[in-house]
This record gives sequence, C-alpha cells and structure tokens, in this order.
Amino acid sequence: MNRNTREWQELDARHYLHPFTDFRALAKEGSRVITRAEGVYLHDSEGRQILDGMSGLWCVNIGYGRAELADVAARQMRELPYYNSFFKSAHPPAIELARVLAELTPPQFKRVFFTNSGSEANDTILRMTRRYWDLLGQPQKSVVISRINAYHGSTMAGASLGGMAAMHAQGGLPIPGIVHIEQPYWYENGVDATPAEYGLRAARRLAEKIEELGPERVAAFIGEPIQGAGGVIIPPETYWPEIQRICREYGILLIADEVICGFGRTGRWFGCEHFGFEPDFMTIAKGITSGYQPLGGAMVSDRVAEVLVGKGGEFHHGYTWSGHPVACAVALENLAIVRREKLVDRAREDIGPYLQKRWQELADHPLVGEVRGVGMIGALELVAHKGSRTFFRNRGDTGLICRDHCFANGLVMRAVRDTMIIAPPLVMERRHVDELVEKARKCLDLTARDVGVG
Repeated sequence: MNRNTREWQELDARHYLHPFTDFRALAKEGSRVITRAEGVYLHDSEGRQILDGMSGLWCVNIGYGRAELADVAARQMRELPYYNSFFKSAHPPAIELARVLAELTPPQFKRVFFTNSGSEANDTILRMTRRYWDLLGQPQKSVVISRINAYHGSTMAGASLGGMAAMHAQGGLPIPGIVHIEQPYWYENGVDATPAEYGLRAARRLAEKIEELGPERVAAFIGEPIQGAGGVIIPPETYWPEIQRICREYGILLIADEVICGFGRTGRWFGCEHFGFEPDFMTIAKGITSGYQPLGGAMVSDRVAEVLVGKGGEFHHGYTWSGHPVACAVALENLAIVRREKLVDRAREDIGPYLQKRWQELADHPLVGEVRGVGMIGALELVAHKGSRTFFRNRGDTGLICRDHCFANGLVMRAVRDTMIIAPPLVMERRHVDELVEKARKCLDLTARDVGVG
C-alpha cells in the first residue's frame, strides 16, 4: 500500500463514505490521511506529527502503540478467533471480562450485556428497560426521557435517545416513546441564576415532564454524566443528586451513558461516581478497550437483573459479535494496564489537575467566554464579546475556523458549534499538556484575527 497522499485521497473520495460528513465537500477538499500513531501523537501521510487532544474519539485512554494489546489480540486470534454467545455458549475472555467489570463498576452492577458499540448498548438498554416494566405487568411504562443536545449514538434508537436536532431532521426521528428536556447548560441557559440554583431548576424539568406525560407512562431517564459531543456540558453539582431524587420519587429507572466518562476520564472510574449518583443501567464502550477493538456493553443493576433473570423467558435480542473473544481479551489487558499504571488515580491527583490548571489560563483570551473542565476533559466557549455571553451570529463557523487552525498547527481539538473541546489520553505527560495549551492559544490567536475579535 505504497501510495502518496493524493492517491489515498482519490481512492477515499471514490469509495469511502465517512460518518458525520458532507460527502461532496470532503471529496472536493480531500481527507486527512493518518498513517500511524505512537503515545499521544498521530502522524499523517505528509509526515506531520499531530498532538491528539481528543484521544481518537474520546477513547484511546492508554495512548497509541501499546504492544501489549497487539500481542494479546494475536494470541487470542490463534487460540479462539471467534465464537458466538448464542446457543447456550460462552468462552473464557467474555466470562473473565464480565467478572472484572463487576469488580470495577459501582456495587449495584454484577452483570453485563456485551455489544459492539455505545450506540448498540443504548439500543439494548432501551429494549431491556421496556422488557423490565413489561415483566412487572406495566407495559404502558415505555417512555424514556432524555435531554436536548444529548448524544447517545447514531442508530435509530441511539439517535432518538440523543437530542441532536440535526440528527432528528433526517430519517423521521425520534422514534415514538422518547422525549427530551432542557440540558443543564448553565453558561447558555442560566444567566439569571447561580450554578447551584440553575442545577436544581434544570433537574426539575424532569419532574415537570413526568407529570406532563403521566408517571404511569414513564419508564426511565437517560443522561451522560458530562455531555460530551454536546460540547462538554458539565452540570452544576446540584444537578445529578436532584435527578436521582426525582427518579426515585417517581420510581423510574436511571440510565447513565458512560461511553465518554467511563474508565477514568473524570478522575474516577465512572462519571456517576464523580457526581455521586447511583444508576440502574450504565452504557459502556470506548475506553474499555482504549479503541483498540470495537466493544461496548450495558451494565445491568441487581434491581433490573433480578426481574430479567428471575421472571425468566427469552430476551429476543443480541448481536453476532456480542462478547467477541478478541475484543474481550484486548479489553482485559487494557483494563489491567489502566489498573497497573494507576491511570485513574493519576487523572484525579496528578495529570488531571495539572491539565485543568493550565487549561484555565486560556480564560484570559479575548475569544474565550468560559473555560470548563474535569479530570481529562475540557472545553472553551468562544464568544463574540467577552464578558457578555454573546455568541457569534452564525454559530459554529468560528469553531470550524479554530478547528482548522488546530489541524494546521499540529493539534487535534474538536469543535462543537463554537465550543472547542479536548479529551486527551490519560497517559499524557506534563510536557504534552504544556504543548497542548501553547498550541491552543496560538490557534485562538489566529482565529481571533480571522473573525475580528480582540
């Protein structure tokens, strides 16, 4: 495969339809061809080195080029490359991984249903939620409440659970039985309140929606501890305890989508532990294998499992690759590395605090209205007039300008509308943080020049 960049781009435009892409625009511009990666750096077909401030897609927690995972995958492929979990069958990698997940997750979780992605895991949870209430003789409890601007995947059910307007505009979404409430976005929606006051107000939208729909119809509430693809929306500390109180008051299930927050991103193993709430389901993926293999899962609490298992009957749901032996073997080794190198503790006590300290230094930039962050995740809210929460008229254009400057200057920093977000690998060192912040400031300067701010 010894081709030059232009040859790769031509083949790409001719044959490869990319996710979340304007196909015609990409074909005209030409894709960026990434050829290899090591540690926290990517290398493209032009020989440029790029600091990956997004861990691939929120997932490469242990960094690139870990030979341990390649060795484990090769060994498992030679021993048992594939077998399914249908027909009363199992295999050691899936069984062992299920045991390890029961150890690592909060105490109410002892069982997992394996999928290939977070999207599929959320589809699974939707079906399990409705199955749970059906087995309890309450099939009318089928409505799931989510949030505006949430992201829960891009399958029909996942995209419906999510609250992205652009996704709902395509394909007749959301599917029936899914509704949305306000997201806990204090910077945009809480101008008249303190963060603590606004957190309670946003949470109580859930109670209002339950009453509007009728408590007898509502099955569950789903939310990301921190909304990732929605722009790293970090809820006020009052938000999640009130959400949990409301769920318990009305007797509905609480689902934490931990696809982004899980496996150390916040400095705790899971985001629900950081915010102090106890879900009935957890969606897991991404960091479980650090992206080296596709794998997801639905963690099922004892409350739910006792009904699903205890009342019997076949659950008509599953995937060809549920609990794939190679993916599970890689996940086991990945989690062993996270434990052995104490990466979660490091994100909480060392590199995470250092990143947040340096990240906050960008608050003085004339383009930055708010700096947000927890552990190894952060956001910069770009505004037209500093100090006034005045967003740009064509919201999203400035973010794309900044993103392109980042790529041109050796940094991956994602744009969500006009919010620049990061989620770097947990193995990042202080020198890498310094490089990230320095490059981010340079790109902010270039963007401010282009849009006439400062």
